[in-house]
Amino acid sequence: MSLEPYQLYAMTAGLIFGMSLIGIFLRRHIFHKIIAVNMLGASVFLLLVSFGARDAGAFADPVPHAMVITGLVVAVSASAFALALARRIYRETGRSDFSDPHE
Repeated sequence: MSLEPYQLYAMTAGLIFGMSLIGIFLRRHIFHKIIAVNMLGASVFLLLVSFGARDAGAFADPVPHAMVITGLVVAVSASAFALALARRIYRETGRSDFSDPHE
C-alpha cells in the first residue's frame, strides 16, 4: 500500500487532532489544556497544508498556505493571551488546575 504524501499528512493531522482532544477533555491542569489546544490548531494547519498540493508536478495552491500563515499569527497571539490568563488565575487562586476546590 503506497500512500501519497498528502494522505500521510492528513492521517497524521487526524492522529494529532485525536490526541489533542484527549488532552483537552482528560487533563485538569490548565497548562496541559493550553498545550492541547495548540496541538489541535497545529493539526488543522497540517491538514490545510496537505490540501495545498496534491500533484507532484503541479503548482501548489497558495490559498491554504496563506490561511495557515494567518492562522499561525492568530494562534501565537491566542496562546500568549491564554498563558497570561493562566498566570493571573494562578496568582489569584493559588491553583493551576480545574479540579473542585471543595474536594
